[in-house]
Amino acid sequence: MKLLSFSINDKKKYGLAVPGGVIDLQLLFPQYASLLDFIPHLYLLDNLQLSDKKADYSFDEIAFLPVMTEPKKIICAGVNYRDINTAGDDKPSAPVLFIRFADSQTGHLTPLLKPECSNAFDYEGEMALVIGRGGRNIPQQDALHHVAGYSCYMDGSVRDWQYSWFTAGKNWPATGGFGPWLVTADEIPDPQNLNITTRLNGQTVQQDNTSSMVHSIAELIAHISTFSALSPGDVILTGTPDGIGKKRMPPLYMCPGDIVEVEIEQIGCLINPVCSDAMLTR
Repeated sequence: MKLLSFSINDKKKYGLAVPGGVIDLQLLFPQYASLLDFIPHLYLLDNLQLSDKKADYSFDEIAFLPVMTEPKKIICAGVNYRDINTAGDDKPSAPVLFIRFADSQTGHLTPLLKPECSNAFDYEGEMALVIGRGGRNIPQQDALHHVAGYSCYMDGSVRDWQYSWFTAGKNWPATGGFGPWLVTADEIPDPQNLNITTRLNGQTVQQDNTSSMVHSIAELIAHISTFSALSPGDVILTGTPDGIGKKRMPPLYMCPGDIVEVEIEQIGCLINPVCSDAMLTR
């Protein structure tokens, strides 16, 4: 199943993507105000005769929102893909982690906003996962059972604001694209073997497979849950493959007018135009 958050007539909703558009799950489950509230109750969908239901809205009628609009946590893994320069290195004992704030996100087909004060707005295509069942000290062998589903993420980085660490470069408004939807974990039996591709203006700039992660999805969940209890709806970003703009010669950064895409096998394709943050109301 493909679950999404969206708005129609400026009203926030959540739904189920089907070939003809979107089924409004809020009409079926009015007791849950958002996808965040509904995530612990996905089992309720098992009792629906979804094949009999038609879309309430076409995709043209809706505005996509970040899959999880207000998660309690967005925890990001950095430097988490092997490349030709690090393949022979010893595996780090622990993942590199940082935080992205929920209000820095935007949805599918909505603009990423390049800060006017930056000349180094970089792309980072990633796979995101959403926690479905919370817990503390989750054993690695059980970790995937705690995942509700998987999505695409454009973890935009304002490189000239990262300084000594990642946080300042990762939390500008509308720099994190999240979508188009969450594919439930039952449809992805092996999330550790999916092709992931990032394209900038149609040109492939990143291409790898999730098998290249230094720390696997299960390892990330186990490690994070050791120091911070995970809750349904929490988001974990699993890192980006080699090919980022900062490491190219010359560097390749995103500019207003660009189109960036993140496509992951069995999940879908997240598309974001790039605009200037001068469009923000000051």
